[in-house]
Amino acid sequence: MRALIALGGNAMTDAAGRARPGDQIAAIATAMDRVAEVVASGVEVVLTHGNGPQVGNLLVKNELAASVVPPVPLDWCGAQTQATIGFIVLDALEAALSRRGVPRQACAVITRTLVDGSDPGFTQPTKPIGRYLPQAEAEVLIGHGQTWQDRGEKGWRRVVASPEPLQILDARAIATLVSAGFIVVANGGGGIPVVREPDGGLRGVEAVIDKDLGAALLARVVDADVLVIATDVPAAMVGYGTSAARALERVSRTELAGYAAAGAFGAGSMGPKVAAALRFLDSGGAMAVISSLDQIAVAVRGQAGTVVLPDPGPADLDRGPTAHPDPMA
Repeated sequence: MRALIALGGNAMTDAAGRARPGDQIAAIATAMDRVAEVVASGVEVVLTHGNGPQVGNLLVKNELAASVVPPVPLDWCGAQTQATIGFIVLDALEAALSRRGVPRQACAVITRTLVDGSDPGFTQPTKPIGRYLPQAEAEVLIGHGQTWQDRGEKGWRRVVASPEPLQILDARAIATLVSAGFIVVANGGGGIPVVREPDGGLRGVEAVIDKDLGAALLARVVDADVLVIATDVPAAMVGYGTSAARALERVSRTELAGYAAAGAFGAGSMGPKVAAALRFLDSGGAMAVISSLDQIAVAVRGQAGTVVLPDPGPADLDRGPTAHPDPMA
C-alpha cells in the first residue's frame, strides 16, 4: 500500500501556533515519529506539507526590511520554505526510523507546480495573506508592486492570486525517487507556482496554491492508494458550531459531496480538505482520510478520522448499504 500523507501547519508549529525555529524542530520531530510508525508498519509513504506559518514569517521580514532591501518574491518564499521544512523533516524522519531499526532514506524535492497565467486572480487578486499593516507601511510594499487592500479598522492587508494547480512539473523526478525506495517529501505548500511563457519557458509568480488541492494532485502523480490529510481536528464535522454538530466517520464520495454542496465546510478551513479528498477519489484513489496528526498510523488503514470511500458499485448495493469493502484488505 502506498499512502500520500499531507501534513497541515499544526505539524510545523507548537500548540500555540508559534513558528520559532525551536518550535518547528520540536513539532516536526513529533510528526515524524508518527510517520515513522506508518513506515515501520510496511506502508510506502510519500509526504507533503503546508508552509503557511513559515511563509508568514518571511513576509514579516519582507515588510520590516522593505525600506532597505527589495522584498523576496512569494514564489521564492515558497521555495525557501520547501527547502527548510524538507531539511528538518529529513533529519527528524531518519532519526525516528533509526530508533525503530528501519533502514530507509528520505529525500526532499523542490517542486514547481504549473498554474494558468490567465487566471483572473493575477489581475484581480482576492486571497489575503500575511498580517494587517498601517497604510503608510502598506504603501511602501505597494511601491514594490504588491497589491494591498484597505480592510477598515484592522488596517491594510496583502492579497494575491490563488490559482488551481494544473501540473506538477517535477513529477518524473518524484516518481523515480519513490520507485527507487526513497521516502519523498515533495510539493510543499501546494508547490512553487509557475506559469508557462509564450516561448515555452517557465516563470515563478506571486500566488498561493492551496496545499490540500496540491496534495490531491501529488497523490495522483505517485499513484497513491490512500490520501491522508493530517490536520488539527479528529475528523470533518457537519453542523460545526451548533448543537447538532457531529463528526463524520465512514462516508461515501457522494455523501461527502452532498454535505460540501450544502455549505457544511468552511471555505478557508475544512472546505479545501474535503475538496481534495473528493478529487483524489475521482482520480481513482481507493480511500481518503481526514484525521488528526496523532491518529495517522491508524487513519492510513481507515480506522480513524473521516474515511471517504468511492461510491459503491452494483455488487456492493446488492449486499446492502453498509457493505463497503475495506480498500486495504
